[in-house]
Amino acid sequence: MSAGARAKKRIIAPVARQLGRAGRLSLLAGLLWPVQAAALAWAVAGWIEGEPAVERAGLAAVVFVVCAALKAFWEHRAGASLFAAADETIARERAALIEREARAPGDAGSAAIASLIVQKLPLLQPWITRYHVAMLRASVLPLVLLVLAFSQSWVVGLTLLVAGPLIPVFMALVGMAAEEASRRQMDEIGTINDMLMDRLSAMLDIRLLGATERVAGDFENKAETLRERTMAVLRIAFLSSTVLELFSALGVAMVAVFVGFTLLGEIGFGSWGGGLTAGQGIFLLLIAPEFFQPLRDLAGAWHDRAAGFAVVAELDELDGAERVEFLGRGLAAEPLAERMRVEVTGAVAALPGRDVGIPDFALHAGQSVALTGPSGAGKTTALAALAGLVPLSAGRIEVCGTVLDDRSADAWRARTAWVPQQPHFPDENLSAWLDTSGVGADPWPALEMAEAAGIVRRLPDGLKTRLGESGGGVSGGEARRLLLARAILTGADLVIADEPTADLDAKTGGRIISTLKKLQDDGRAVIVATHDPALAAAMDRQVEVAR
Repeated sequence: MSAGARAKKRIIAPVARQLGRAGRLSLLAGLLWPVQAAALAWAVAGWIEGEPAVERAGLAAVVFVVCAALKAFWEHRAGASLFAAADETIARERAALIEREARAPGDAGSAAIASLIVQKLPLLQPWITRYHVAMLRASVLPLVLLVLAFSQSWVVGLTLLVAGPLIPVFMALVGMAAEEASRRQMDEIGTINDMLMDRLSAMLDIRLLGATERVAGDFENKAETLRERTMAVLRIAFLSSTVLELFSALGVAMVAVFVGFTLLGEIGFGSWGGGLTAGQGIFLLLIAPEFFQPLRDLAGAWHDRAAGFAVVAELDELDGAERVEFLGRGLAAEPLAERMRVEVTGAVAALPGRDVGIPDFALHAGQSVALTGPSGAGKTTALAALAGLVPLSAGRIEVCGTVLDDRSADAWRARTAWVPQQPHFPDENLSAWLDTSGVGADPWPALEMAEAAGIVRRLPDGLKTRLGESGGGVSGGEARRLLLARAILTGADLVIADEPTADLDAKTGGRIISTLKKLQDDGRAVIVATHDPALAAAMDRQVEVAR
């Protein structure tokens, strides 16, 4: 199946009924213009011939106004149907994308996914709301107007017949270049968003290494590339628009010259019978621009189609990406009832394109273990597998006497708390963020255990403070202690922490270690992945994850 056919099946087919209804209404509205043009021509011709102006003007005005009201109503209904179809399509694609990436993320970065959701999917709207209707109008209205033109003058009919097809020909030629240019622009938007997220996450390191000028230069180069690709799209759009306007203007001008010289008596051929009357000439002058208008609308919508195809191509590429879906449904569930125990036997985590072996070990309540090993060995993957976020291709993980699988994963996660390496604070105050169950639990004992109570008291609004997404307003170590307080407040029997002391000084790291030991003393199990010798030594055991 071609790319265009796939795009239509995915985007157009689900809303074909709404588009068809909108297209028919818009077509009916377009067919009213010849009636209005005939009424105007009849009235003006009567004035020229000296007939009573009031009677003709009144009747022509009634016909014109009634047609205009019908046209406005039909166009309004068509527009409502089109935008409803576009909103439905974008909402459907956005929901499917978010659900899939949440359950089974691929290799695409979060910034690329965000730019697709926020910036690129809305580009489907012009394609849906303009192209289908423009195509239907361009396939019917010019033919109707051409027949009407031939009925009055074969010269005008031939003029329109020769000038009209040139527009679709050039539109198709330019459209191929426009589609490729739009695709390159979409790719560059995703690339620059990925780069922005990557550099923001490493901003502290960049400043410490004195690499801010280099990073700024990289952004400048990327921005210039995006500008060039955007300008390439605009150049094609303006060039095609200029060419199409030229052909339509020449066609209308040729009709106007012929009609004018015919009415002046300078041209005696080109009409059927005894020459053009004033009414016929005015009618031809009124319908000639409308003959080209649907073709011009289609030319503009052709660029929207090209942008839409580029977005669908990116969606198709994401659909085909390798991904691994986490276990369970990701819904709230009753915790597993048996005593806390984790046992790993011959487990191999399945990642897209590769497998990661997890060393065998067992862990009980009140015990701790540190997963060590070189960067890239798979420590974070091992933690994710233990939380049921990555499935296994071999071996097994038993939790609370139950095999960790789709049926038990949600109930298992109800007894665990995850402390990520990079903090993320949603747009809510600290009180709501700390209380994950939403039952109004008192956060202060957990904050005291995590040595984070002083952090909250120093904040301007205390527990009502809303931190930035990455913890703006607190340091990295303070953000980690808040994450630990949140884990403590959940009451989880197992705390899984990914590099909790990474990039922290010895004093701050010591506070994190102290909190983890308190959790262990409190009867909870602790699993950490770490490069920190001090943290690893503080745990009961060290298990190496080999490449």
